[in-house]
Amino acid sequence: MTGNSGSPPGSSPRPLGCDSPLSEHYDAALLDLDGVVYLGGTPIQGAADALATATASGMRRAFVTNNASRTPNAIAAQLSGMGVPAAGTDVVTSAQAAAHLIADKFPAGSRVLVVGGMGLRIAVRERGLCPVSTAASQPLAVVQGYAPDISYGLLAEAALAIRAGAWYVASNADVTLPTTRGPLPGNGSLVQVLVTATGQQPVVAGKPEPPLHAESVERVAARHPLVVGDRLDTDIAGAFRGGSDSLLVLTGVSRPADVLLAPPRQRPSYLAADLAGLNTAHPGVTQSADGFSCGGWTAAAAAGDGWLRVSGSGDKLDGLRALCAAAWSASAPGSGGGPAARQAAEQAVRAVGYTG
Repeated sequence: MTGNSGSPPGSSPRPLGCDSPLSEHYDAALLDLDGVVYLGGTPIQGAADALATATASGMRRAFVTNNASRTPNAIAAQLSGMGVPAAGTDVVTSAQAAAHLIADKFPAGSRVLVVGGMGLRIAVRERGLCPVSTAASQPLAVVQGYAPDISYGLLAEAALAIRAGAWYVASNADVTLPTTRGPLPGNGSLVQVLVTATGQQPVVAGKPEPPLHAESVERVAARHPLVVGDRLDTDIAGAFRGGSDSLLVLTGVSRPADVLLAPPRQRPSYLAADLAGLNTAHPGVTQSADGFSCGGWTAAAAAGDGWLRVSGSGDKLDGLRALCAAAWSASAPGSGGGPAARQAAEQAVRAVGYTG
């Protein structure tokens, strides 16, 4: 390793360097799906080939998703149809993590009001619990996950059950879902309907909370896992909380400017344009009196005004790595927040060839 090899797992004061391909350095990849392998159901170009190469290098895989609407077998079938061979046992969902939480709290056969799709209902049943759909069934818990056809009637039943004392669990709190049309409302947005109606906050099972990460690590018996995702607030934050290194790919939600503004617990260990980054070495970032350098780029946070300065040429990803180190080491704009910080970040990433 180069760069910050002395940093604790999950902590990245600057992007790490790795002299060998990541697929050879880490024993397992915990891969997000939407925005990483596919986008709104459309395969991301090169993802299948990159995963095949990583697997051939000995890297094990778990496909880890906050989407609770579908079953692991259905997700595995979709992946296989995209040229990514997968079985249901390779998929770990937030529905499974949520059902696990409820089963740990209540005895087998307990009634659970399910607000979500078939994937969530099956996960609840597989844990020995009884899924129901009405507050009149006196459920001990309410579990909520994304489904595109959730009705007002079902939300109303859930609100009644929660107000009557049912334990409220959410599969995940993603505010949006990435699609080819742009971000659409996710489960976190739907959760706010029940939070507003009941005044109760749910226990969250999915990323970035620890239950889904822990279940994924156990599933692949990983000793040195790498979390791979497209969202700073779920994938990367979840890796930090789980004590794992992470790779952010720029094929989904989080954009280059977002990375510069990321708070400490959402800073990725590595950056890549897409999943091909699993199969390459990653250059480290060095520090000198001039600032932080990577490849042909050098970046620094200007004293006084907090704006980032960058110069050089070459691979724009190296420029982004240098900018991350400069932003993250400065009090502004890397500490995030505010129009001035956003303007500084967007101007800096444009200077190395990104659009935002």
